[in-house]
This record gives sequence, C-alpha cells and structure tokens, in this order.
Amino acid sequence: MKSVKRAAGIGILAGLTLTTIPAIAQDQGEALLQALTPVTDAMLSNPPAQDWLMWRRTLDAYGFSPLDQINKGNVADLNEAFRVPLGPGSSTPTPLVHDGVMFLLNANDTLMAMDASSGELLWSYKHTLAEGAGPSSKFGIALHGNKVIMPTNDMRMLALDTKTGDIIWNHAVADVSTGRSGHTLRATPIIANGMVIQGVNATMVPEGGFIIGLDVETGEEAWRFYTIPRPGEPGDMTWNGLELALRSGGSVWMPPSYDTELDLVYFGTAPTYDTAPLLNPTGAPGVTSDALYTNSTLALRPKTGELVWHFQHVANDQWDLDWTYERQPVYLPVNGDMRKVIITAGKMALYDVLDAATGEYLYSMDMGLQNVVKSVDPVTGVKTMNPNATPSAEISQLVCPFAAGGRNWQVSSINPDSKILFLPITQMCMNGGPTGQGGILSTGASLIPTPVPGREGEFGRLQAVDLETRELLWDFREMAPPTTAIVATAGGVIFGGTLDHQFKALDESTGEVLWQTSTGDIPASFPITYMAGGKQHVALVIGQPTIHAGTFMGAVTAMTGGAEGPMGKLQNSGAALVVYALD
Repeated sequence: MKSVKRAAGIGILAGLTLTTIPAIAQDQGEALLQALTPVTDAMLSNPPAQDWLMWRRTLDAYGFSPLDQINKGNVADLNEAFRVPLGPGSSTPTPLVHDGVMFLLNANDTLMAMDASSGELLWSYKHTLAEGAGPSSKFGIALHGNKVIMPTNDMRMLALDTKTGDIIWNHAVADVSTGRSGHTLRATPIIANGMVIQGVNATMVPEGGFIIGLDVETGEEAWRFYTIPRPGEPGDMTWNGLELALRSGGSVWMPPSYDTELDLVYFGTAPTYDTAPLLNPTGAPGVTSDALYTNSTLALRPKTGELVWHFQHVANDQWDLDWTYERQPVYLPVNGDMRKVIITAGKMALYDVLDAATGEYLYSMDMGLQNVVKSVDPVTGVKTMNPNATPSAEISQLVCPFAAGGRNWQVSSINPDSKILFLPITQMCMNGGPTGQGGILSTGASLIPTPVPGREGEFGRLQAVDLETRELLWDFREMAPPTTAIVATAGGVIFGGTLDHQFKALDESTGEVLWQTSTGDIPASFPITYMAGGKQHVALVIGQPTIHAGTFMGAVTAMTGGAEGPMGKLQNSGAALVVYALD
C-alpha cells in the first residue's frame, strides 16, 4: 500500500500520468486542503447546499440538491467545464465534494482528491492489493470528520486523512488470501450514529452476505449481521431444509439510508442465484422455501446491529428480481393520516410502502413493467406469483422485466418539496427458457432479452410519480436504457445519462428535454451537482461500465441493427470524470 503525494511542481493524474503543475496552482491546492473543515454529524444530517457529502447527498437517499443556479431558464447553456482522464476498469463511482475539494474513488482502488472547480489533482492514494484479490465495481466512499472512508477490492475498509491521504486506520473485513472468502465490497459505506456501516456482497458464497458496523474513529468492528440466518436463529427454517453451507445469496451490494429520528439504517438484500434447491418445497413440517432474509428490507440499529424489523418483499425469487435497491424514508398520506414510510422497489418496479418505524405493510404501487406478480395481498403485502412466469422444464415463457431490470442500481430521486419521484427504467422483457438449458441461475433457466411487445426500439424510460396522489405525471421514453442514477435539483431540472453516451437535463414538471450532450462514453455512474468557485457544477464519471451496462449494450445493439445500428456505431473515448457548468 502507498500514498502518493504531490511533490513540488509535479502532479499525478489519476495515479497514472505525470504532468507539470505551476507553483501558483499548487499553492491554491494546498490552501484548499488546509481550509477543509471536519464533516460533522450535523452536516451529514443537513448538508451544506454547496456540498455533496455522501452517496445520494442526504441520508434519506433522495439524490436531490437545493442548488438552483442552473435552472430551466439557462440549462441549455451548459458546457463542459473540464475533464479528468481516469484509469480503465469497471466502477460506478459517486464523486463527493466538501469545501471545494472533490474526492473520487477511481477504478482499481485509486482514491483522488481534486480541486472541484478545475479538476487539479491535490493528492492521490493507490491501494496495493493483497494476493488473491479480484476486481470489484464500487459505488463510492464516505466522509466523516477529517476522514475519507474507502472500501477496497481486497475486502478492507480504510480511513484516510482528507488533507494528506495518509492512512488513519485499516480494517480487514475478510481474508482474501485464502481464496475461500468470495465476498466483495460494492456498496458505499454510510456513517450513522458514530458508526461506519458497510454491506458485503456474496453472490454464490456459502453462508451468504453480511453487514458490518465499525467505530468511525478507530475502525474497530463492533458488530456483524448475517443476512442468512444461522442454525437456531429466526428464519433458519425458511431454507427448504438446506444446511447452512448450502445456502448462499442475501448480498448487500447497494448502500443503505438512515433515519436520524428513528435511529434506523435501512438495507435491502438480494436473492440467491442457487435457485434450484428452493424451486420445489419439501413440504416438511415447519419448513418453507422463503429463503430469509433474501429480497428483504432490514431495519438495523447502527450502534449494535440489532434487527428491529424486517419485511420480505418476494420469497423464493426464481428470476433474480432483486429487491436490494434504495430505501427512502418520506412522509406520505396513508388513509387520511401522515405517516413516515419507507418506499422501495425491486427490479420489477413494483413499489412496497412500509411503516418506517415498524415495517408494517401499507400498500404497493406497480409501475406497469412486470408480469411476474399476479396480485398483492392488501393487508400483508404477500405476493401471489403468476404461474405462467415460473421456471418450467417444458416451456419458455415471456417474463417481464428482463433479469437485469426493470429498474436496477440506477437509482431514483425524490424532490422533497413536491414529493415527486423520478425513476429511471429499462423497458425490456426476457424469454425464460426451459430449466436445464443453461443460465445464471442454478435451475438452468435461460434468460434471453427481448423487447416489450409493441414497444420495439424503446428501451429507456423515465417516470415521474406524485407520491402523495400515486399518479403518473409523465413518462419519457427513448431508445437507450438509463445507465446513471437521477439527480433532481431546486432549479426544476433533473439530470440522467443513457447507454448511448447521452447526458440529459429534463424539465421536472413535463419531462421535456431541455439540454443534452454526448459524453463520449457510457455514463455509468452516480452524477452529482455542487458549488465551487462561485459556480454550480454537474459531474459524472464515464467509461467505467459495469456488467449491467455491458449486458444491456449487447442486448440493445442486437435489437437495434447490430454493428450497423445506432448502438453498434458508437465510439468510446475512454474513462473520465466529466464536469459541466454555465459559462
């Protein structure tokens, strides 16, 4: 492991290339670093308008900024302010900005601190991986006090000094050198009540995923919550009689939200890919194939890891239709009373609304993409599955959405003033082939993407939904599916990127495109907006796509003319941080 600092007159761009830096720029950069103030709990609860301090800017994961220098009247004048080349690799990062300094976790575990108004490198840290570590696409980092907290490919959590890049503490989550772990860190950590809370991915790992809580000051691990119950624990009898070593899944690969009033952290969990042992229930007394705590919302105490409540959205998921995405606390009217609720949707874009304090099921909202769930019990929220969309040994079925979504990690945004939800969606189905024919799930069911009947050539959608009235306000459709999260702003514009390299600003009231530009590569990341040097900027990372973007690129290219179609002719400019501002 090593930390690379800027020597006099020399900078290291993305940890890759050398360039000469004028002395005046270095002086300005040093002044920026020295002026950095500690990130307090109060800041995290109510971030300064000019900053973007965490994954979705606020603890409730709204992805909303109160900035309005860029607005409906002038967004058409946006131009590229600067571009910073980045290294190759798969990543989906979220830049963070505090006091004019941007922190960015580049692919391959390189952490960068930059002048947020120019992209000038201030310091860079390159983590040296332990033997046996593989690549992991990560969503970003966290800030607290004088620390920037970083997950690594070799299953470590590091805290670095924001001003120098020096390591403050280093915690090993698992030992990758043995080759037995199989876990990865993808989710962004969150800071809650003095703890660093981190989810752990475990796609086909025996005994499944888990969540850890570390003391933010020391890095000491205080607790570990396993998403697959251990023998004798509640939920142990929901795995169709499988012993613990034969259970897998329950990955925690998306970041959580945190409600400071209730002191609860809300996580979502993934299903298991080893679906075959659960397909046919044994029928043994007291034994089910629900597979807790897969596809569940978990409400945990950040100090202790205590499970306060859980709700399983879909039991025994046979199509990899994750329910692992953002959980957003919001006050909404329910039967005439204002209730603090948690809203969340899996790949099917079927929203469940739960009481934030207790997990009580309240109601569901179906965005109209799926045919897997036939009905939802209005009291319990239990789903009745469509028998014609269940893996079969004899026939293929049209199953909607495609196994990669629907909706996926490209998360939604909520305007807290209007209570409007903006949800990016991929409109695509799949031909679920007969079991035993090969596929990502252990049933062997093949998952072949296909257009939605009657919507050929339209794979991207952005929906605006009034959460108070549950009405669809507008529905923007286009050829390319979304590849970024959505950012909403007080200026009345929302930002998002798509597979065809386009980055757009839309009118939040109508869905009209007000501005768009070609980024030069796939914009597969979490955009942000911030103030630096007196200007509002919009930033995102391009050219570091994940497996999801690659899957959709292959599918959409094949369905839109192949190499001679609009997707097949795209040329990639390479990975970069791209930042836009008004002239």
